[in-house]
Amino acid sequence: MAQAHDRTSAMLAGSSRTGRRQGELRAGVGTPLLCTQSGIDPLSDVLRAVRLTGAVFHRVEASFPWGVEIPDSTLYRPIILPQAQHVISYHIILEGDGFVCMPGSEPVRFEAGDILLLAGGTRYALLSTPGQKPEYDEPATTAFFREWMNGTLPFVTREGGGGEGGTAYICGFLGCDTRPFNPVLCALPPLTRIKWARIKWAGHEGAGLLGQLIELTLAESGLPGPGGEAIRLRLCELIFVEVMRLCLQSLPAHEKGWLSGLRDPSVGTVLALLHAQPAKHWTLDTLAAEAGMSRAALAARFAHLVGHGPMHYLALWRMQLAANRLSDSSLKVAAIGRDVGYASEAAFSRAFKKATGLSPSAWRNR
Repeated sequence: MAQAHDRTSAMLAGSSRTGRRQGELRAGVGTPLLCTQSGIDPLSDVLRAVRLTGAVFHRVEASFPWGVEIPDSTLYRPIILPQAQHVISYHIILEGDGFVCMPGSEPVRFEAGDILLLAGGTRYALLSTPGQKPEYDEPATTAFFREWMNGTLPFVTREGGGGEGGTAYICGFLGCDTRPFNPVLCALPPLTRIKWARIKWAGHEGAGLLGQLIELTLAESGLPGPGGEAIRLRLCELIFVEVMRLCLQSLPAHEKGWLSGLRDPSVGTVLALLHAQPAKHWTLDTLAAEAGMSRAALAARFAHLVGHGPMHYLALWRMQLAANRLSDSSLKVAAIGRDVGYASEAAFSRAFKKATGLSPSAWRNR
């Protein structure tokens, strides 16, 4: 994918489904994040549990005309993140403009200050002009990923036809789990465009946390030395988390989904409680009392926003926690079941197999 210059860098990536129409969110307009009395941050809890991990992170400087196709993530995931279940991509537009094109959808124009979050893992193209033949088709992009993972490419790549006008953007790719349950990714549409109007650089006010993280990453890319790749990797993961926070803060008031549930005072309180104490013997009555609502009102509002009732959500989240412990520890199945709220190994095994299609032992031995 391009001739390259500068230094090599590190990595980045998650999954999703449908949701809102491929559209635009304006950062800083929505309700602020809910601060709960429990002090638990469900977004951080989920991102930790679904094993957010970096794969590729680099900067592109493209002259007109330019274009690149990104294949379905199933084709390049084995190259950049063989251990991940899914790959998400995002692009931060630093200069210029262009179009993101997805099969079956109208092209979506982007410009400097936009963030494109593509959570579904399906193929798409970034083009200077809709309908043009991309300079780098899917095989060329896949070959680029192979070279990148071999450590032979620099942090900044140059591409395009050398014409007037140019576009500069950052590409990030992250891996995560989708099974048994990833509520964040299930809530994201295939394409989200965030209008990040505060984009400013190098000592100017108003850049915000995302701008500072990008500045640090770009600066680090030009600094040789041991540990540089690890630093860039962590910075790139932090950039993704901040993008998720901007997405959450920018959601319209009427939006549904897990992220919107976090912002709702009652549903957000219940989510924080479930994440703080997933093994507790919660009932709909006790959760409704904590939320200051009736059972029926809580059940309806929670399901409307999150897509599952509170008790079903709790069961799914327990399975995600259990799956991690089965993979990462040598604890006995019964102990893991108790840790996530099941009184007996048999009850836990039944619930786990119902959610995943595998017994706990089979999941551990995959």
